[in-house]
Amino acid sequence: MSDVLTIGYLARQTGTKVETIRFYERSGLLPAPARTDSNYRAYDISHLRRLSFIRKARDLGFSLDQVRELMSLSDERDRSCAAVDAIAHAHRSDIERKIEDLKALKLELDNIIDQCGCGTVAECRIIESLSPTDR
Repeated sequence: MSDVLTIGYLARQTGTKVETIRFYERSGLLPAPARTDSNYRAYDISHLRRLSFIRKARDLGFSLDQVRELMSLSDERDRSCAAVDAIAHAHRSDIERKIEDLKALKLELDNIIDQCGCGTVAECRIIESLSPTDR
């Protein structure tokens, strides 16, 4: 077998932990590599390319299901990229929603912090706002 790549090499080249690479194999995102005579995993350049694709997609926040779908679509080179575009737009919408949720959370936290008089914990408005009210 020529040009055999080790799991450590893939990990270093892509900045992916070895255990994560094994997880991608188990979940079917990364095809199982051949094995050497001594039963070590024997990766090749196609594994490195696929792992790089997975890593970049995950860095952009795509879910494992979205990555799986994007990889499936990427294998159909002559197909329209409308489905890819739809996945990216849906993901961007999710991110925009999360940003709005985080902005609202920040405002709420700002309001709680602004009420703090920096006295004792017994008078702390932050602790008070987190504590359940007696009914």
